Amino acid sequence: MKAMLCKENGPIESLVLEDFELPPLGEGEVRVRVRSAGVNFPDILITQGIYQFKPAHPFSPGSECAGDVLSVGPGVTNFKAGDRVIAMTGHGAFAEEVNTLASNCVHLPDDISYELGSAFVLTYGTSIYALLQMGKLQKDEWLLVHGAAGGVGLSAVEIGKAMGAKVIGTASSDEKLKIVTEHGADEVINYSDGPFKDKVKEVCGSAGADVIYDPVGGDVFDQSLRCINWDGRLLVIGFASGRIPEAPANLALLKNCFIVGVFWGAWNKRNPEGHAKNMDILFQWLREGKLRPNISHRFPLAEVPAALQVLVDRKVVGKAVITID
Repeated sequence: MKAMLCKENGPIESLVLEDFELPPLGEGEVRVRVRSAGVNFPDILITQGIYQFKPAHPFSPGSECAGDVLSVGPGVTNFKAGDRVIAMTGHGAFAEEVNTLASNCVHLPDDISYELGSAFVLTYGTSIYALLQMGKLQKDEWLLVHGAAGGVGLSAVEIGKAMGAKVIGTASSDEKLKIVTEHGADEVINYSDGPFKDKVKEVCGSAGADVIYDPVGGDVFDQSLRCINWDGRLLVIGFASGRIPEAPANLALLKNCFIVGVFWGAWNKRNPEGHAKNMDILFQWLREGKLRPNISHRFPLAEVPAALQVLVDRKVVGKAVITID
C-alpha cells in the first residue's frame, strides 16, 4: 500500500509518498481502509518532532480518518470487516490503510459521508468536551471563541449556539469572519484591527465573557484574562500562536476565574463512556442541522505536504481533508 512517510523529523516538505507494509494486527487492533483523512495542526508538529508523542521512524502522520474495517485482530468484538468507522489514529492516517486500536474507533452512521466523518471527531469532540464537561457552558452565557474560523474554533461556535449560548467569534480577516457569522456567531471581532479586550466588554457589558475558548495562546490568552467575567472559565485548548503563555496569578484572583486545561485525547481514553455519549449528542445535532462542518480544502494523498502548508498559511476555514480513492 501507499503511505505518506516521515523518515526523519523535519519540515513538511520532507514527507515522501512510498510503498509501506503494515505490521500484523495486534491485540485489540483493527485495520482500516482509509477513504478520507482529516488534516490537523498536530500532524505538522509530529512531522517536525516537536509533538508530545514521537513515533518511531518511518511513520505516516495523520491523526484521524474515516473508512472501512478490512480485518480485526484478537480480542475485537465490537467491529467486523466491512463496518464503516471513524478512527482517531494519533498518526498513520495519511495512508491507504492504517492499523489502530478498536477503542480509538466509533461506528460511522450510514447517513454521514466518509469525508464528513474524517473532519468531525477531533474538532467537534474537543469542543463539546471543552464546553460541556470543562467549561460548563450555560444557556444565555457569553462564549468568546478565538481562532473561530479554524477547525476547533468553528466547531466551538456551532456547539456553543446548540447549547444556547451567545457567541462572539474572533478571526484575522473579514472574509473569515463572514463564514463565522454564517455558522452562528452573534458577534464577530477582527483581531487584526488591534486589541480585542475592550470590544469584548462592549459586547458583553463591562463584565466580560463567561466562557473563553482559546486554541491560540500567546497574546490572545493574555488579553483574554482581561476580558473575562467574574466566575468565568478560560479554556486552554492549544497554542497555535507558538507561544505558551504564563498567567499572572493576581488576575485569576481578581476575576475569581478558572483557567481550565482541556486534554480531550487523554479524557476520552480515560472515559470512553463519556466520549460515546458526547458523540451521540454530536451526531444528533448534525442530523438536526445544528452542526455544519465546513471543509474548505481537499487534497489527494500525494499532496499531503500542500495540505499541511495551507494549514500553516492559515488559509483553511474549518477543515482540510485528504481523499483517498
